[in-house]
Amino acid sequence: QGLQRTSQQTNQTNERLGTGLRIRDPLDGAQDFFTAQGLSNRAADLIQARDQVGQAISTIQSAEVGLDSINQLSDQARAIAIAAQNASDPAERAQLADQFNQIRVQIDSIASDASFGGTNLIGASPDNLDVPLNEDGGTLTVQGTDSSSAGLGISSRTFGSDADIEAALADIDNAQSQVRSNSVSLSFSTSTLQNRIDFTDNLTNTLEQGAANLTQADLNEEAASLLSLQTRQALGSNVLTIATESERAVLGLFG
Repeated sequence: QGLQRTSQQTNQTNERLGTGLRIRDPLDGAQDFFTAQGLSNRAADLIQARDQVGQAISTIQSAEVGLDSINQLSDQARAIAIAAQNASDPAERAQLADQFNQIRVQIDSIASDASFGGTNLIGASPDNLDVPLNEDGGTLTVQGTDSSSAGLGISSRTFGSDADIEAALADIDNAQSQVRSNSVSLSFSTSTLQNRIDFTDNLTNTLEQGAANLTQADLNEEAASLLSLQTRQALGSNVLTIATESERAVLGLFG
């Protein structure tokens, strides 16, 4: 029985060394097994939420790129309006007005195209973005803002009068103020979500390490245990052999 028990322990130790696990199922230790399983499940849920946060950051960054381009186009529109202000020829002003209105079309195009994964935060009919932060349903909502020419208040112009040109310049001032404000808001959301990713990564690592600590085998300890068991098994076999030989010798005397 002693040799059989030692053999079973040796097999178990070899198995632990082979798999690297001390606990593989509830029979090895129900409490540690189910605790580790709970930690691993929560880590998996957090990883899924983290991936969604990463997608949300990409969506916001697409909107930020769009706003940056819209701001640059607004600078061009301002330069065109100033050129019209300095022009006296009605035909030249009309030509500049046409260029100004073409800028509006480009702004609308960029606002429409600045989407990611089907979500557009700056289109004429902007989406809101609800970002799941954890496995319990906590979310962060990023508000979309209409950054089309109409949404920014940049009206079509003829430059037929000084007043019309001045109104165009006022439109650009207001539009750029909105664009900068929206950019700051989106940048803040990006920073918040990036911090959340860093936190989730650290927490996930902690949970996974906790699960590993409950189930993984100490390979050094198991190797030492195996050596001890093998020595015990060898000694037991020797003792059994000697006992068998002695028994045969005694029986031989009465043979």
